[in-house]
Amino acid sequence: MPVPVPTRASNNVKPPGTPVSSQDAKHVKLFQPFQQQSVTMHNRIGVSPMCMYSSVDGNFNNFHVSHYGSFALKGAGLIIIEAAGVVPEGRITPQCAGLWNDEQMEGLKQVVEVIKSQGATPGIQIAHAGRKASMCPPFKGDYLETEEDGGWPNKVLGPSELAFADHYGQPQAMTKEQIKEAVQAFADAAVRADKAGIEVLEIHGAHGYLISSFLSGNSNKRTDEYGGSFENRARFPLEVVQAVRNVWPSTKALWIRISCAEYVNPEPMGLDPKGWDIQQSIQLAKEFKKLGVDLIDCSSGGNIKGVKYPANPMYQVQFSEVIRCEAEITTAAVGLIVEGEDAEGILEKEQADFILVGREFLRDSAFVLASAQNLNIDINWPNQYSWAVKKARRNNTRKGTEAEKTTTIP
Repeated sequence: MPVPVPTRASNNVKPPGTPVSSQDAKHVKLFQPFQQQSVTMHNRIGVSPMCMYSSVDGNFNNFHVSHYGSFALKGAGLIIIEAAGVVPEGRITPQCAGLWNDEQMEGLKQVVEVIKSQGATPGIQIAHAGRKASMCPPFKGDYLETEEDGGWPNKVLGPSELAFADHYGQPQAMTKEQIKEAVQAFADAAVRADKAGIEVLEIHGAHGYLISSFLSGNSNKRTDEYGGSFENRARFPLEVVQAVRNVWPSTKALWIRISCAEYVNPEPMGLDPKGWDIQQSIQLAKEFKKLGVDLIDCSSGGNIKGVKYPANPMYQVQFSEVIRCEAEITTAAVGLIVEGEDAEGILEKEQADFILVGREFLRDSAFVLASAQNLNIDINWPNQYSWAVKKARRNNTRKGTEAEKTTTIP
């Protein structure tokens, strides 16, 4: 059982990152609540799922409690915990988190407890790395992990026997039975996420991992009902979403992250009909909506080695805007969003409904607090930190009446 956070240490009555006055948020969308189903995020800034490569046998530990707790303490409305492999061979690295057995729920429950104690909403991403599995953490290098180092180089799976790159594992083309098992593994992980107290579940369908690689004709060369046409390539992703939706509570939010383009066509909004492009992403988003997906997390790339990516800030926002409009579904914008003013501008222009920030949170875990200052909105800070930002504080060393206390500028 998770160790409860003491009431004195909690900040869930006036969560950090909420406006001091509700009037203040009327003209600042970034700090307005965001509700899906029965889940309410206290602002519209979320932490994107980012792998930390710090798990042992897929288990969450005290590092994750500290890491994710810091974002909750500093005001993020939603925290999507890093990709958790739905099977051991579905991890990117041997150090990645997992949710393929019940024991892994225990460490996750503690992370969830800390996030909720600060008034933030806990989410998690469930994933299968597919042909990009069994690699080493990026801070170690870029190579395939051997069995001696905990890897599974001979158990890498994909839609086809087409490696992501020469130094990646040679994937085995999945049998129909293995596809069926993967669908069930996603559903089982969703059940565990629910039991652990997760409120927002995101399926990882982007960046060249298993679902993404099935979608694209650039990586999926199958000739059966799981390859060829758009309908066939989308079959496995839709089966996963349907299986998860069947077990995920209707009162909680279901999201999916997709890569909206692969940049084989260097024009981001250009066509790649035999591969993957924005038009197919729009069509897919419409299908996801029919199955009960609440939000599309609009990312891009990751499936084709060696292509060039745009380097400008907010380069992926265009995908969110188009899918939001054309598929008529709620979207989240991601990608080099590093300023609060920019995040607010995206919402004001109705290019997205929610903002997900990744690496900027690693550079500055107080991104939400800094954004509020930049947008000139007075928000609640954690009680433990609030005295440091007040303009004045009491200069008293003994108990007394309010009349006896004086204030001074520190």
